[in-house]
Amino acid sequence: MAMAMATGFLFISLLISTTHAFDPCKTSSSSDDSELSVLHIYGKCSPFTPPKHESWFDTVLNMADKDSSRVTYLSTQKTVAAPIASGQVLNIGNYVVRVKLGTPGQLMYMVMDTSNDAAWVPCSGCSGCSSKVFTPNLSTSFGSLDCKMAQCTQVRGLSCPDAEASPCQFNQSYGGDSSFSATLSQDSFSLASDVVPNYAFGCINSVSGRSVPPQGLLGLGRGPMSLISQSGSVYSGVFSYCLPSFKSYYFSGSLKLGPTGQPKNIKTTPLLHNPHRPSLYYVNLTGISVGKIMVPVAPGLLDFNPSTGSGTVIDSGTVITRFVQPIYTAIRDEYRKQIDKDISSLGAFDTCFMTTNEDQMPVITLHFTGMDLKLPTENTLIHSSSGSMACLAMAAAPSNVNSVLNVIANLQQQNLRILFDLTNSRLGIAREICN
Repeated sequence: MAMAMATGFLFISLLISTTHAFDPCKTSSSSDDSELSVLHIYGKCSPFTPPKHESWFDTVLNMADKDSSRVTYLSTQKTVAAPIASGQVLNIGNYVVRVKLGTPGQLMYMVMDTSNDAAWVPCSGCSGCSSKVFTPNLSTSFGSLDCKMAQCTQVRGLSCPDAEASPCQFNQSYGGDSSFSATLSQDSFSLASDVVPNYAFGCINSVSGRSVPPQGLLGLGRGPMSLISQSGSVYSGVFSYCLPSFKSYYFSGSLKLGPTGQPKNIKTTPLLHNPHRPSLYYVNLTGISVGKIMVPVAPGLLDFNPSTGSGTVIDSGTVITRFVQPIYTAIRDEYRKQIDKDISSLGAFDTCFMTTNEDQMPVITLHFTGMDLKLPTENTLIHSSSGSMACLAMAAAPSNVNSVLNVIANLQQQNLRILFDLTNSRLGIAREICN
């Protein structure tokens, strides 16, 4: 996606030291070399230019309007292993991670995605790429992977001639209106002072269209070629993040990689594995309450089914939580009934109303196997620029797909510590003020 279209991106950079309080945008390594900070892309410290004359509410509206293509992708992904550019129809990315690629390290801001294994960056000489590219010739540890390598067989759209020594090249579509070509490569990959050697990624040499993220994509999914899998000896299959609210101005939230420093007392629910959609983090959502009322859900609508792809996933790239239509309608109707207010629609939100006392709003609780998550008001409502109108920050899955997937999105995850423990197949959630 071109930089001017980067609405909704957040970025992740190194933790700021308290000794730099006079300059909150100056970053340095923390005492924990595997912990990084999170900031909205349009915060004070962001290198990206915010949209002109756009309020925060309008920004979130625009972000939510772009959710449909991502939910469509999550609902239709059926690849068993697609480590490179698996997100063919995604056109948004809400976070980017500050990394260094190569030796010596070259700074890149790559889109972070918990539902993809993809890893690729624009490289020097790329046609149609942004001005910020990775230069392989400046890295002493860079190397291309040829067609005989096992990783090459996992790339969709590959183009390998008969000669075994030929580079592993492939072509991918992206965002519905864009495409790129790349060469499968490997190099040292650094997060803070941690280094993952021989990290496999696609080195992009040509881009067509405006939807491809300008500095590449980094997958934090569950597949064999994701960062978590490729760094198994470094992070032991464990990471967590705490996302600040959209209005966070300076460095605030955090991404923690590895078991060190993770919360000890945290409620967890089992992670479920779908062999047909191996990158996704499925959990068992058993019910939803509005206030003290358990919303009626028809049998089977919440069930995990690997064959159909149905169930519930936790995703970092979708903005507002989406439920299949019958479930969302039941939640929405019960919420409207309990607030008893005049209802209007605005953009992706169909339950907006005037309010002055949010303490009286009903609490929405997500019931998972082994734990309940009571959503704070800030994770339930989104406010207009004036603050006088609030909207229920959830929606139905897109009607243009036969969606059977429920997606717990990043707005509902803000100011929560979300722990992904692949070693023990569990997902944990704990309250934490990221701001």
